Amino acid sequence: MMIDPALAEEQAVQMDIQRIMEMIPHRHPFLMIDKIVDAVANVRATGIKNVSINEQYFQGHFPVRPVMPGVLIIEAMAQTAAVLVVHTLGREAEGKLVYFMSVDNARFRRPVFPGDCLHVHVTKQRNRGNVWKFEGRAEVGGQLMAEAIFAAMILDD
Repeated sequence: MMIDPALAEEQAVQMDIQRIMEMIPHRHPFLMIDKIVDAVANVRATGIKNVSINEQYFQGHFPVRPVMPGVLIIEAMAQTAAVLVVHTLGREAEGKLVYFMSVDNARFRRPVFPGDCLHVHVTKQRNRGNVWKFEGRAEVGGQLMAEAIFAAMILDD
C-alpha cells in the first residue's frame, strides 16, 4: 500500500495509549510511548513520551542527576515504528512481536531529563517482506536529542 506523499497530511491519524496497547504487546514499565500524534500508514509516525521522575529507571540512572538512558530512547523509536508497522498492515498484525534486527549510526546529542516531553519521529525507509528499516529522531522542544537508523522484523506466530 503506497500513500501519495501529497495526501499524507490528510491521512495522518492520532492514537491514545489504549489504542497503542491494542497494537503492540509492551506494558508498563517498558511501554516507552504515551501517544501517537501523527501516523501516516507506510510513511511516518510521531510518538510522544512524557518523561516523569516516577520512571523506575531514574532510581539508578542517576539518583543525583536523573537522565533517561539512551537505549530507552532508541526503544521508544522502535515502539513508535512498531505502531507504524501495525497501522500499515492493519488489524491482523495487532499484538504481533516486532524485533530489533539492527541499530546503526545511533547518536546521542543531548540528555533527556524528567519533565521533558520527548517527540519520537520515525520515518520508514523501506520494507521487504516482514523486514522494515526506519530512520528515527528524538527531540525535546525542537532540539535533536538522539537519532538512529534501525531495522526490525515483524513475526508471524
